Amino acid sequence: MRSALFVPGDKPRALDKADGLGADAIIIDLEDAVAPDRKAEARLNAKSAVPRLKAAGVYTVLRIAEPGSPDLAADLCVAADTAPDAALIAKVETPEQLAAVRKRLDEAGFDGPVWAMIETPLGVMNVEAIAQQAPLNRLQALVAGSNDLAEGLRLPENAQRRETLTPYLSRLVLAARAMALVVLDAVYNAYKDEEGLQHEARQARALGFDGKTLIHPSQIYPVHDAFAPSASERAWAQTVVDAFEDPANAGKGAVPVEGRMVELMHLRAARAVLAAAQTKE
Repeated sequence: MRSALFVPGDKPRALDKADGLGADAIIIDLEDAVAPDRKAEARLNAKSAVPRLKAAGVYTVLRIAEPGSPDLAADLCVAADTAPDAALIAKVETPEQLAAVRKRLDEAGFDGPVWAMIETPLGVMNVEAIAQQAPLNRLQALVAGSNDLAEGLRLPENAQRRETLTPYLSRLVLAARAMALVVLDAVYNAYKDEEGLQHEARQARALGFDGKTLIHPSQIYPVHDAFAPSASERAWAQTVVDAFEDPANAGKGAVPVEGRMVELMHLRAARAVLAAAQTKE
């Protein structure tokens, strides 16, 4: 799950092209990206787009309104009618909110997994508790929402904003890893700035994110490249695997590799790197 592209539900032409873009997931947005007077149109478009994208083999997510929103009831009906691969709940702030929306989804007829957007200071403060309720609520992924989070934290609009957010974003990664959830970094708004996008995506990978949410198709392949293992990472991983496969090291829990002692956990990590490299290819 390196890339999850938001596509506004009120953009039928964009939805028609979504299955051929190459993103790992498409998020049909019924929330922030859609103006209030176009939400009914977005829901109608989603009803035809979700089954079509799923039939094309695209992992399809439906972003629904935040808990307490007057739009939520109508969005729940769309989720129940179309059965997306997951429903992304906007602005989840407490485990109680997650449980309440999960209950309403079940009652509406949608029993698939949910993703939770963590995009407010309260949501970050409670993210560990939210993640701990994953088994009860069929929570599959945490998604960072840095624009709303930065606003809630009253951060200035400057080049240091991303670095300032790092400790808050790290809490999402920690919570996700503790509960074996997917965790996706926030969108990068300057969609024409490929260099800035790749820099931010590499930062996200270094923090432990699985991938990144996107707002424009042009961001897909730069993000895939940023999340792919580098040539030096692949070379090191192959060296570690080769060392453990050497008959002379059979049965050993730790072996020397280029002046370092590596253990079985390093072998598991090396195999994961090589698997990720094959995904890129």
